[in-house]
Amino acid sequence: MAKDTFFHKKVTLNAGGKLIDISIPKVMGIINITPDSFFADSRKPDVDGALLQAQKMLTDGAAFLDLGAYSSRPGAEDISIQQETDRLLPVVEAIVKNFPDAVLSIDTFRSQVAETAVKAGAHIINDISGGQLDADMFTTVARLQVPYILMHMKGTPQNMVQLAQYDDVFTEVLDYFVSKYQQLKQLGIHDVILDPGFGFAKKPEHGYALMARLQDFDMLGLPMLVGVSRKKMIYGLLNNTAIEALNGTSVLNTIALTKGANILRVHDVKEAVEAVKIWKACQLN
Repeated sequence: MAKDTFFHKKVTLNAGGKLIDISIPKVMGIINITPDSFFADSRKPDVDGALLQAQKMLTDGAAFLDLGAYSSRPGAEDISIQQETDRLLPVVEAIVKNFPDAVLSIDTFRSQVAETAVKAGAHIINDISGGQLDADMFTTVARLQVPYILMHMKGTPQNMVQLAQYDDVFTEVLDYFVSKYQQLKQLGIHDVILDPGFGFAKKPEHGYALMARLQDFDMLGLPMLVGVSRKKMIYGLLNNTAIEALNGTSVLNTIALTKGANILRVHDVKEAVEAVKIWKACQLN
């Protein structure tokens, strides 16, 4: 957390009875159990591929693995709950069996998928829709008593590009967080992590406006997850591609760390862990 903040920020998570300290930022590795996620190297549609990726990410220093079986890239195909579960569950079970100490986050906006995954051994729910695409999500998370990542998005992955319009993107996202957090708190959900939703119903300029004021979200006293890995806000600005966007990702992750990010959600764990180490060294001087 930035040294000059005046806000007391929650920096622990209870994940399956394990208390995780995120006062020193942690890295979350992305494993997409999909055939069509936007960054091809993140696609691990079979159990063996996902297990190898999990092993590599844990070895490289990931504190969390984020498993998603529904592609949320702009314009992605809408699949059924059954399809999402059928893709996800074997991977959750295999990782729990082979890496029992791994902390698993489930990237889903569907309460049924979330509950099935948690019962199989997952620990955190990462909901791109902030409960807006499934009315049962908040009550399900409250009943399961797992940490919840509250992301800002407008619309759905299929139509969010058309909804990327704001008068003041920071104020709109802040108001959204305040409203949603009140609902979560009333339901007794103790561990809430904020995610501004870079690239979700946001043009690159909206992303940079949010990054410029990232530290101002600390007024809510909640930990912050930043997910900018290889996104268009980077490769569009640099006029390259997602494949070539690792350096830009590392730069933007480092800026996020200086502004109070507690979790970096990334495709490239080793490089993000190195960024955290360098950031940490600077805090000691």
